[in-house]
Amino acid sequence: MKPLGAVLLAAGLLGMAALGEQPPRPEEPSRTCFFQMLDSMDRDFCRGDLEVIYPEVGDVGCMYVPKCHQYRRRISREWGSPRVRYPQAEKGADLRTGDIKGRVLTDYVRPTPPPRSGYHRYQLRLYEQPAQVAIALSPQEWVSLGAWAMESFVKQFRLGSPVASTQFLTKYYED
Repeated sequence: MKPLGAVLLAAGLLGMAALGEQPPRPEEPSRTCFFQMLDSMDRDFCRGDLEVIYPEVGDVGCMYVPKCHQYRRRISREWGSPRVRYPQAEKGADLRTGDIKGRVLTDYVRPTPPPRSGYHRYQLRLYEQPAQVAIALSPQEWVSLGAWAMESFVKQFRLGSPVASTQFLTKYYED
């Protein structure tokens, strides 16, 4: 806290005590929402400052999506695709701002973990596409919508290691 802020806060508290007043107590539970970073094992997956930004929540990269303010329900039922940003992008202003344009391989599907199944990981990996390589899904990959071997896909298109990666964890919104 900056020194001026600390002085103003202390002066405000002293003023109330001098008048014999108690600070007002909220009649409803606190509206403060606490965001929890992933534990060290899951946090190791997060590399390169890749951001996953949902409205009202902000960047959920390397975090648990909190239940407060109905964020888990809204991420599963209301909000569309997040804005994905990579501020360190050397080429491509669109990637730095999160206004990515390009060919979509699969449409966005909201995170929808089933009831009583615990936390589910939602991972994003950013790869640099080799020049002159057209990336496409095979008919089998297209039908399975993500239930295919990522390692084979990466190897087939010579993508190498991710430039950046992140994940967030969420669970069914009523759990």
